Amino acid sequence: FKLICWSQWAKQVVIMAIGGKKEDFIWSYTDEPHLTRRRVILDKHPEIRKLYGPDPTEIIAVLALCSVQFAMAYFVKDLSWGWMLFWAYWVGGTCNHSLSLSVHELSHGLMHKSRTVNLLLGYLSNLPQGIPTAVTFRKYHLEHHQFQGVDGVDVDIPTRLEGQIFQGSILKTIFVILQPFTYSLRPLFVRPKKACVKTITNFVVVAISDYIIFQTLGLKSVVYLVSGTFLGMTFHPMAGHLLAEHYTFLKDQETYSYYGWMNKLAFNVGYHNEHHDFPQIPGSRLPQVRAMAPEFYNTLPHYDSWMYILIDFVKRADLSAYSRVMRKSNTSAIIRRAGMPGDE
Repeated sequence: FKLICWSQWAKQVVIMAIGGKKEDFIWSYTDEPHLTRRRVILDKHPEIRKLYGPDPTEIIAVLALCSVQFAMAYFVKDLSWGWMLFWAYWVGGTCNHSLSLSVHELSHGLMHKSRTVNLLLGYLSNLPQGIPTAVTFRKYHLEHHQFQGVDGVDVDIPTRLEGQIFQGSILKTIFVILQPFTYSLRPLFVRPKKACVKTITNFVVVAISDYIIFQTLGLKSVVYLVSGTFLGMTFHPMAGHLLAEHYTFLKDQETYSYYGWMNKLAFNVGYHNEHHDFPQIPGSRLPQVRAMAPEFYNTLPHYDSWMYILIDFVKRADLSAYSRVMRKSNTSAIIRRAGMPGDE
């Protein structure tokens, strides 16, 4: 009897640790919710349109983050590898993740009216990250908004292979650790795009910057910058938003907002329902959207901790890389392309 109990207990532990029961994504046969909600909100609160348009004051944050990272690159050049990695996780991971979110803002053109200025700021944001992402990210991210959850188009969603592999606590932990690689490499396999002049320029500018830092400060400084980019997307408090935004922690909701203090370091990307409803509004003004239309947002489930999301994702047996809403098509995208009223 004891052997039977122990074997059943061991079986449950193995299932929890390395295997789950989810076999597919959550399929939706309706459009993404944001275009419809935007129209309803604007009908009731037309004053929200006054929040549209770029906020140049966010450029100050980009310059400050770049300055901190280049100063840290100088600071760590003579430290031991262990201390360098310590600072790369806590300071580099935080700053470079913030810079990745400045790239997110810039992909929507939300820091300056000029597309060229936004492009150059994207290049600048990439310099302390040591990796050229600004141009490529913009291409895929705008599709994520236009075709949220659409199979084969929205590369923010894990592949079926990822869904099959990363189930159970141990493998989900590995999934979180590998996010820098899956998040950046997935688009190249699922929906490859041809390199353009801007993409090549992005690569060349960052490569020259890395080379200059290597020649002037040494290898350790380059490793500090690049490793900060990767470490900030693993088990790092800032990386919680990668799961919090669209993973179905509740079955009936596919986008979630986070209203904790770390928004101050993240260009308010935590206001994610507000952002998807109004991608024309910069992060600095998203809290005003919630304040103007509290009846639409205060009733939606939301989060107050990104770190809790990372832990909850790993612990919960009902969550895996499959825990995303998918759809075969999205008529909202057709409406946007047609420029119909309500999608200003």
